Amino acid sequence: MSTFESSVREIAHAQQSVYNALSDLSNLERLRDRIPQDKINDFSFDADHISFQAPMVGTIRLAIVDREAPKTIKFETEQSPIPFHFWIQLLPLTDTSCKMKLTLKADINPFIKGMVQKPLQEGINKIADVLQMINYD
Repeated sequence: MSTFESSVREIAHAQQSVYNALSDLSNLERLRDRIPQDKINDFSFDADHISFQAPMVGTIRLAIVDREAPKTIKFETEQSPIPFHFWIQLLPLTDTSCKMKLTLKADINPFIKGMVQKPLQEGINKIADVLQMINYD
């Protein structure tokens, strides 16, 4: 099992506010304009699922499988060329800020690990960048 983690990010919003927004994927509507169309197509979601198509990867569909308010949101793939688990961890810093870390664990064949390791690490950091910049109020 290979693990990819984002750096710990500080978010200038209360832990509960961030959790409330991220644990209901229908809130992603406000991010639709930030998604690069050349990188992701057919982006759709509801409260518990997210689906998109990525060039050279195909369709990826994730479902929230566990919510532990206000600390953790866990996802699993329902459709993906590489099955993986993904989770968002949130910890309070102050009443008005929190820390976030993203983790992805995938069962990657050692033969292809060299090809996908860098893109997966870059991808998880880009997701963390976007989640850090959201206004959660």
